[in-house]
Amino acid sequence: MSISRALISVSDKSGLESLAVGLHEHDVEILSTGGTAKFIADLGIPVVEVSDFTGFPELFDGRVKTLHPKVHGGLLHRRDVKEHVEQANANEILPIDLVVVNLYPFEETVAEEGVTRAEAIEQIDIGGPSMLRSAAKNHDAVTVVVDPSDYEVVLTELEEHEGSTSLKTRERLAIKVFQRTAAYDAAIASHLNELQETEGSFSVSLPLAQELRYGENPHQESSLYGNFGDYFKQLQGKGLSYTNILDIGSAAELILEFRRPAVAILKHTNPCGVGADENELRLAWEKAFETDRQAPFGGVIVCNRPLDIGLARVISEIFTDVIIAPEFESDARALLQKKKNLRLIQMYEAFRDTLTDPVIHSAPGGLLVMDHDSKALGLDKIEQKVVTQRPPTAEEIEAMRFSWRIVKHVKSNAIVFTNSDRTLGIGAGQMSRVDSCRLATWKAEQAGLSLKGSVVASDAMFPFPDGLVNALDAGATAAIQPGGSIRDEDVIKAANEHEAAMVFTGHRHFLH
Repeated sequence: MSISRALISVSDKSGLESLAVGLHEHDVEILSTGGTAKFIADLGIPVVEVSDFTGFPELFDGRVKTLHPKVHGGLLHRRDVKEHVEQANANEILPIDLVVVNLYPFEETVAEEGVTRAEAIEQIDIGGPSMLRSAAKNHDAVTVVVDPSDYEVVLTELEEHEGSTSLKTRERLAIKVFQRTAAYDAAIASHLNELQETEGSFSVSLPLAQELRYGENPHQESSLYGNFGDYFKQLQGKGLSYTNILDIGSAAELILEFRRPAVAILKHTNPCGVGADENELRLAWEKAFETDRQAPFGGVIVCNRPLDIGLARVISEIFTDVIIAPEFESDARALLQKKKNLRLIQMYEAFRDTLTDPVIHSAPGGLLVMDHDSKALGLDKIEQKVVTQRPPTAEEIEAMRFSWRIVKHVKSNAIVFTNSDRTLGIGAGQMSRVDSCRLATWKAEQAGLSLKGSVVASDAMFPFPDGLVNALDAGATAAIQPGGSIRDEDVIKAANEHEAAMVFTGHRHFLH
């Protein structure tokens, strides 16, 4: 069935000129509204205002213009049902075969600082989603486009199918419409939920990004939804699994904590070595690698500078699952590409913007939603947060800042020994904090690293002096922790007895 009539109403005019010209060349009558109609008319292309088509004026500052039987009847009546066609003819309803609509920019509007509730509400599109849904429901006969990137697809099919489109394309575009309107409604609901003072709700609707190789285990199926591709690009390697996605997100968040050239090694989302250097990624890598020489096997490596050939040479000698970098220099990429299964992931700067997004986890019967722990809280004015008789030295303060940025990314109970530019021992996920401390000490011993003069960071308070004493006996001379235990005075006393410096940040960083 050829397309003879199209209704176009868009806020985003990108690509509109080529679409309008292409439709006109195929003798498609174009209906439109407001600014879209003017844009098309200015191209010298005939266009019919919707109010003229319906014989009904726009009302209420444009709130009502396409909500009319001649519009929705033209979209919804079935061309293959005799009674529908007869009713359409009897009521002078003409078929509309193509709908091109993109919605009021609600998401962009509410993202602006200082937007009022009234301004946000006026950006809630009513007619647009209604037309899109009507057309998508009747996609057996109607082509519907919500994304300007699909204009060329439609024009190409008009050429290939004698002025029509294929059912396969109409189905794909209809699905895309329902995904878009669902996401649009979810954005509106989320914003209004933040504003309201009554009981709230939370909704989420995301398009399928890709099917994953498997879930946490090979017998578990897994899918990825959303816009992962806006933040990461896989350059080579095997397909991604569920755990790969988790590791990539954790690694990217960790490395964004650092301004100096830095390299981190992770296993099962836990940092197992982090190093920084003023100049060279390779030197940063050596510091990270020395923390745990076993961990990189099958793990994840991430850096915050373009990965160069110097670093590529050393890490190519190790079996690694994923390597993440903002860029890969050409010679480095050429070397790493020799390992066909190695996943190379490019991280875009835009990922930083996601660190203000809520964190969502499944829960029995629903979802858990919380603010992102996007800041290493407690690092401001650190010199004023000393609780011991001895203040930390300048070098200890730098080590505290370094360790505190890392410990928030380690599963609780978390203990991290560092100096100012490298990890020395990490204890993660133990049932007691003293066990994490013992594990971190043991890991340092296994790596042949001395903890003498190091700083120890604890993601939550030391509930008893024993964990701190264990760390100080291992060689640490300073500690950074949130404080807040009913036994804080006992912990401070133990630090003073060891002539150690200690800071209470006032913020914990549990990670489960």
